[in-house]
Amino acid sequence: MKFCYLDESGTGDEPYAVMVGVIVDAQRMHLSKIHWQELLQDLSTIVGRQVTEIHTRDFYAGNNQWRGIDGPQRAAIISAIFEWLRDRKHHIVYAAVDKERFTRDFRNEPQADDIGSLWRFMALHTVLAIQRHCQTVTKNKGNTVFIYDNEEREAKRFTNLIKNPPDWTDSYYSRQPGQAKLDQVIDVPYFVDSQEVGLIQVADFISFFMRRFIEIQEGAVQPGYADERERLNGWMKIAFSRSLPKSVIYPSRGRCACADLFYRYAPRCIK
Repeated sequence: MKFCYLDESGTGDEPYAVMVGVIVDAQRMHLSKIHWQELLQDLSTIVGRQVTEIHTRDFYAGNNQWRGIDGPQRAAIISAIFEWLRDRKHHIVYAAVDKERFTRDFRNEPQADDIGSLWRFMALHTVLAIQRHCQTVTKNKGNTVFIYDNEEREAKRFTNLIKNPPDWTDSYYSRQPGQAKLDQVIDVPYFVDSQEVGLIQVADFISFFMRRFIEIQEGAVQPGYADERERLNGWMKIAFSRSLPKSVIYPSRGRCACADLFYRYAPRCIK
């Protein structure tokens, strides 16, 4: 059995939105939680106060409790967290959206009423990607539980969407006759407080840097410091090396109408 911990970045005024899920085998989940808590304790020692959640935006900017850590120190910590992801062999799934295009065009899509919001668009995409990937894995040891940061406005509608997925989603994973819909998904999605669940904090961390990477790659913003582009490229090289295959998330050819929907709203640099 697997657990997928998900969070998003960029649902405010940013030009791009990203959702990332950290996929953890149940057998290794307990140890991963311990290691993450050890990292937070190390950060608590550095800043001289208890750190229960990183709050990536403040951390990267060196704001609030992070003012005492200079840029090179923060960059070293960021590198350590991405290496933590790689060394523990966790996988990620991601979805990204060009928000200008989404705001302008999505309401005219035939699937718009079924999905509704930008958040549900990304969340549905991640579920379908994991469904497509896991159903083809040999010796698959179990299905996946999806755990999201608490989204009160989205929880009920997204739960209904996953319990009753529309027929047009079947083609994304080539659903076969007699195959139950989303048969790689265990139960309904769960929504929790990220402060209490460290692996959602990891998803928040990765989604922030993936969004920042996309913004700079697409020319929507300029790098904030001299070597930001190079640092982001290095961090994303690790993240993408642990991702589900791009052919699962954004297939470049042979896309069905469902896969093409997600492909058309994604930024060019990650397709």
